[in-house]
Amino acid sequence: MAEAFSSAENTYIINIESGAETARLLDQDRLVTFFMQSLFPPQVDLSKVYHVLDVACGPGEWARDVAFHYPEMKVAGVDINRTMIEYARDMALVRKLDNVTYRVMNVLEPLDFPDNAFDFVNARFLVGLMSPSAWPELVKECMRITRPGGIIRLTECDNMGTTNSPAYNRLKQIAVTAMQKAGRTFSPDGLSMGITNLLGRFLRDAGCQNIQRSAYAIDYSAGEKAHAAVCLDIQMATKLSQPFMVKMGVTDNKEMDDLYEQMVNEMEAETFNGLWIIVSVWGEKP
Repeated sequence: MAEAFSSAENTYIINIESGAETARLLDQDRLVTFFMQSLFPPQVDLSKVYHVLDVACGPGEWARDVAFHYPEMKVAGVDINRTMIEYARDMALVRKLDNVTYRVMNVLEPLDFPDNAFDFVNARFLVGLMSPSAWPELVKECMRITRPGGIIRLTECDNMGTTNSPAYNRLKQIAVTAMQKAGRTFSPDGLSMGITNLLGRFLRDAGCQNIQRSAYAIDYSAGEKAHAAVCLDIQMATKLSQPFMVKMGVTDNKEMDDLYEQMVNEMEAETFNGLWIIVSVWGEKP
């Protein structure tokens, strides 16, 4: 039986000290922001947004983009990993952004901010570090630190898409099974993370109102603009998460290496098709 994969300090399934993971997260963040077409939902009245928080910000790209495009806003980012926070701070200095700050903080614990501190709280792709029981507590904390009339937004995906690659489909199944054994999924059948359909419920249960949703479809088929970037993201995530999946006892290194090589070849084929669905849900604190 696989040992539980948990840590009092870090619950992320990939080694967050890895420079490769920092680079992957930066590229992924830019890609997703590009296809979401804006940093904020267009329905949000930005004239009322002055203080912004990015939860589990990683290397901090989204927060820096907000600080750059909206210099009147005060932006904060928090993450458990000190190396990523130091990188985020250095990059903010390089870009001469004095309206963004970064702090080391474990988002699975009470957040070190006062009540009603932020007008907009953003949390994107936290599924890799959250257990089902942790989600309600985090959203409750986000509500506490959001001012009345402020917005909380959750953005997630259940997997990296549907493709016609047999190897990718097998690797996706292995990944979800590993996450299920680690106690990270909501899915009753083990076919996906089962998170996107619950985002609205988390916000409603925490007391949010005027809940709205948007879904984004990223076509990364061969010949499409996103093909190279998304395929590289998947390939890097597969390799970087391989120790976790082997640790959970759902595969071994030989199977992973063979499937990876097959997947790369299938993704490079002219007949490759892939579609990645991302769901974003936001609500207002009364």
